[in-house]
Amino acid sequence: MHNIENENNTLEKLLIRIKDTNARKQDFIAPTKELQFRTIEEDNLPQSEIVIEANGGEPTRFLKVNDLCFDQIAQKNGLDVRTARRLQSEYSREYDSLTNAIWQKENSKRMIRTYDDLNQGMNPSGTARAFLSDKFKTFDNSDLLESALPQLMESEANWKIVNCAVTQKKMYIRLKSELITGTGANVNDIMAHGIGLSNSETGAGSISAFGINWTLACLNGMQTQNITRKSHITSARDGDTWNILTNETKEADNHSLKLQLRDIVSSYASRQSFDENLEKMKLASEDIIDVETTEAVENLGKVLTLSKKETSNVLDGLLKTIGQAGYENDKPVNRATFVNAVTRVGNTAKADDVDFWQKLGGSVLNMKKTDWNRVAMAS
Repeated sequence: MHNIENENNTLEKLLIRIKDTNARKQDFIAPTKELQFRTIEEDNLPQSEIVIEANGGEPTRFLKVNDLCFDQIAQKNGLDVRTARRLQSEYSREYDSLTNAIWQKENSKRMIRTYDDLNQGMNPSGTARAFLSDKFKTFDNSDLLESALPQLMESEANWKIVNCAVTQKKMYIRLKSELITGTGANVNDIMAHGIGLSNSETGAGSISAFGINWTLACLNGMQTQNITRKSHITSARDGDTWNILTNETKEADNHSLKLQLRDIVSSYASRQSFDENLEKMKLASEDIIDVETTEAVENLGKVLTLSKKETSNVLDGLLKTIGQAGYENDKPVNRATFVNAVTRVGNTAKADDVDFWQKLGGSVLNMKKTDWNRVAMAS
């Protein structure tokens, strides 16, 4: 087996965190008519709380609602998230009454995913981290790690952890191969094959495995089009099947998914897709920018429908890319430069935004010639 850990013990820290949160996780299935939503003050700020009323010998539970769970409650109630936050901030009593009225009149079963508090008093408390359908299929971060890590360690690609993150929405793991490397668009542009894995325990996305091409000089990552996703919603979405399955059947279903992920991760050890993307990067270096770079960045923002802030971030990424050590200043700015400029933004983005910038790099690389001309050619 290969050691996939990096010098910062990133994987070890992730495993410790996952073990800690697993010990505190608890799920509750409850009809909304048995729930109460209320706003309390905490440090002079509104804090949402769900109260699960005592039932069947179970005590009343008080659960603080995190930001993601609040958003899910608002969306389930048919409210825009920004509007819901404003209403709670300015009209908390009325907002609580509205939420509770919807829960009573539009009663439905929900899964509330929680973390228990470490030091509970007489009344059990914790954090509500997700407000989901009772059909939500729990395939947790530990399940993903259990299925993927052994295969990663045994792989001939000799994977090494680049970064990991766990947010309210997702867990992310990204690795690069120590063996599958090659020269990209420029002489100094050494690239490495990579793989990424992500999962959401809170309904914020599918289980995903995706290819990455790393530019080693700055560890920019571009997500390739080699992506596999598995949904948390089972075939029970077509009926109530999932609700009546035994725990044994559900465990067998998850075991099947683990085996699929094992095989998928194994397939990413091939260098075929990596070589194909290397060739694309080399060809992209021939797509020269024929306008001022600032104009090209503005054009890129229009073609990819980026916000003003995102477009500004691309310009910043471009300046950092062409200013880095080893960049060939005598070479004109080209499409490959823009790929690195876009993915460069992901190096400093919030953990939940990194995927966006890495995928955007792939979009630039695979952009249709007509769209690229709109970016690079004078009108």
